[in-house]
Amino acid sequence: MSADFSHYRHLTESFPHEMVTHSHVEDVELPGNAGTLALIRLDNNEDKRPNTLGPGSLIAFGEAVSAQYARAESGEIAALGVTGKPGVFAAGADIVSARELSDTQHGIALAQLGHDVFNLVEDFPLPTFGFINGSALGGGLEVALPADYRTISASTKAIGLPEAFLGLIPGWGGIYRLPKLIGPEAAAQVIFVNALNNNTSLNGQKAFEIGIADALFEDSSFEQESLDWAAKVLSKDDAALASVSEHRTHDSGSGAWARAVQTAEQTVAAKTGDSAPGPLRALEIFRRVPHNSRDQDRELEVDALGVLLVSHEFKNVVYGFMELVQKRAKKPAGVPQVSPRSVKSVGVVGAGLMASQLALVFAQQLRVPVVISDIDQERVDKGLAYIAEQNAKQVKKGRLTQEQADALTELVSGSTDKAVYADADFVIEAVFEEIGVKKQVFAELEDIVSPETILATNTSSLSVTEMAADLKHPERVIGFHFFNPVQVMPLVEIARTAQTAEEPIATAFDLAATLRKTPVLTKDTTAFVVNRLLLRLMAEVQKAFDYGTDARTADQALKPLGLPMSPFELLAMVGLPVAQHVTESLNATYGDRFYVSPNLQSLIDHGVTEIWSSDKSGSQHIKAATLELMEFGDSPQSSEEVLTTVLEALAEEIGLMLEDEVVASPKDIDLCMILGAGWPFHRGGITPYLDQLGVSQRVNGAGFHS
Repeated sequence: MSADFSHYRHLTESFPHEMVTHSHVEDVELPGNAGTLALIRLDNNEDKRPNTLGPGSLIAFGEAVSAQYARAESGEIAALGVTGKPGVFAAGADIVSARELSDTQHGIALAQLGHDVFNLVEDFPLPTFGFINGSALGGGLEVALPADYRTISASTKAIGLPEAFLGLIPGWGGIYRLPKLIGPEAAAQVIFVNALNNNTSLNGQKAFEIGIADALFEDSSFEQESLDWAAKVLSKDDAALASVSEHRTHDSGSGAWARAVQTAEQTVAAKTGDSAPGPLRALEIFRRVPHNSRDQDRELEVDALGVLLVSHEFKNVVYGFMELVQKRAKKPAGVPQVSPRSVKSVGVVGAGLMASQLALVFAQQLRVPVVISDIDQERVDKGLAYIAEQNAKQVKKGRLTQEQADALTELVSGSTDKAVYADADFVIEAVFEEIGVKKQVFAELEDIVSPETILATNTSSLSVTEMAADLKHPERVIGFHFFNPVQVMPLVEIARTAQTAEEPIATAFDLAATLRKTPVLTKDTTAFVVNRLLLRLMAEVQKAFDYGTDARTADQALKPLGLPMSPFELLAMVGLPVAQHVTESLNATYGDRFYVSPNLQSLIDHGVTEIWSSDKSGSQHIKAATLELMEFGDSPQSSEEVLTTVLEALAEEIGLMLEDEVVASPKDIDLCMILGAGWPFHRGGITPYLDQLGVSQRVNGAGFHS
């Protein structure tokens, strides 16, 4: 059987910038007289860019496979194989080009093309092999799934189906084939849990363990060992075939499917709810896999992918992921053209939870001595115990050996005397959020550390300029604001005052990269970017509640956005006193745009820690005693009115931030909100989303991206 792809060639016009991945065919004589294997090598002939799959690439691969059918029928070859170029099998669809699609029919045709091509591999009359020599993501993994057998390199770092994260579905057969290969529960983990958990992927070892590959070989000899293994399979070597059979044993019964679907449903509900169409369509198709034929599944996947490829949500994700996280984050604005200071020792002032988290991350990533301090030994000991406990957890998870954990723990020491910071190159304070306390800390440090030591503050709301105002060397003071939990949250806001010199900023950028964090440079303004916008959002919701809007209506009004927490949930996590304190700081700086709630203050005064309480069934409500502490107005709003008010407030605040040059570009605000506040990727960044709704134009007279 051969195939004609000429009716798909019109699609290449919609991908004028596609870097075509070619399909080079070479004949390989397998050892042991096992015959000739026609090996298709995917290669875009570009060293610095991974193989991707647009229509030109798919057509080239389909034609290469099709040409082998006649050779298979004539006995000229014994098998068909496919592999990639060094380090990369295929990194998935060409999503940067795909976001330019505007015609649903073109999206449908692209989905159909993928199925036609990969079905040729699955229907090939001889044994087929996928030699996964490197990253295989999305459509790249779907290239290998139709093969009869797969090997994988142990050095491979990225295997997965990230489409749900990208606002799409695995639309070239992935939803159908993966659960049949590795079982529905493992497939649900890959398609939903991993994808929606910040685009987590598998390494080669894990992909082998769950059954995506039948054999695992070291990178240095991967291709030759894969060919030798293929020869054994073709020769019906008992050990090789028994290993494959045993490796593919999994539960595909109704119980396993029920558990898998439940996992997928819970993951989608928790991560994106009903605000992102891609995961919902993937879930809909996944539920039907055990009841569908390949052709029935194809129809569902093609229809869904065709619509999703031209959706706002997909284009938003490409902007958020490719333009921001992949590009802007790696080339941040404002990096000074001076050499950073070498940091060979670090001091952390404080030993509370935040300070201990900071000390742990510095030790783990920099592998330099770190010293913490606090006002008494009990606090210091508690901080050191926390660090030891966290390292011990990494041993239990298999991420560290006991020797490595012990070494990391020993890097961190503690004292009640700030004199221990005398030799530190970089000292960051994480003490109580009160300007007088922080100024005192810096004054004490200045008498201890060298004149070159960089002094940083982890403040979330206070003026860095004021902290440094009385120092002899204010030029070395910076804001270096982490988010909680420090080990998880990727953003660091670097705040620069009018006096800050170039070297401390350059050092902060260099440190952030070494700590595996994403830095964004901000002007020293109250609450910088993320907390300023979050507190404006929370203040508007709190104001609506105080003025008479039902609590549930106010709290759930922002649900359509797909944020990770509702405002009142975020309020409980931050803590009422902290949220009120930061809002007061913002109010003092920016005025009544930041509403300070008397009801919230009343709750704080009476020791109430959260607005919502949960009963035994998990339902949330407000206790009558709590309501009695509050006074409400008589101007209730609907959920739609609350949402509109919040979006307009955010558009106003962002407009003012850009006018004041708090950051260099709207892209920096988008990046901060995605990485620091969990703004959903499928909303594409807060500024383009406000543009799409017309809110920024209505409030500011023009879109942020006009």
